[in-house]
Amino acid sequence: MNAMRERAKEYFPTVLLTLLSIVQAFALELLWSYLRETSLLFELSWLAAISWLQILATFLGLVLIWVVYASSVMRFRWVPVTSDSVYPFLIGIMEFTLIETLGPDSIGLWLILLGVIFAVMTLVSHANMRRARQDPDNRIFFEQYDPAKLPDFYPQLIIVAVLMLAGLYLLLSGNQGAFALLAVLATICLLGWQFHAVALFWRRTVTDAPDV
Repeated sequence: MNAMRERAKEYFPTVLLTLLSIVQAFALELLWSYLRETSLLFELSWLAAISWLQILATFLGLVLIWVVYASSVMRFRWVPVTSDSVYPFLIGIMEFTLIETLGPDSIGLWLILLGVIFAVMTLVSHANMRRARQDPDNRIFFEQYDPAKLPDFYPQLIIVAVLMLAGLYLLLSGNQGAFALLAVLATICLLGWQFHAVALFWRRTVTDAPDV
């Protein structure tokens, strides 16, 4: 047994979640600062409603990223690689940029960035699952399921495409009306659906796997 390999697998979840916690804390602080400093939010207007929905969607996105990461490292063990420590910084930069684009004036860019974050998180999650599948500690679970194929990612690809197209339209048209409001509401629904999918996968991986 490789002692360093086992030590890396043992301490990696704590290191990763600590690193991600720091990044998420900065993102939430930035979101809170935006909320306090934006006077538009406290007006009775159409744009204020869109802005509040954007804030809600952004908050849900931040929580979803934490849930995906935390649930992965709590269920599976794998030998970490350098990129595992780099991804949280990359995701953090995208989160900070997303918060900086809050507001009806840049809602198109906000949607495009959200689509990029969704795509990156899908790639990161898939990379984690591939490494977890290769580790004998997770053999009992992965023996029950075939490796993911392209059709398994069609829902995620559709979500990314919808976010990108809606964002591009709003960016080019400058629309701040009903379409913008519907786009943000649809984004919240998509995030809610993703929470549901993560919850189902958690339940399946925790309860369906036979006892060791």
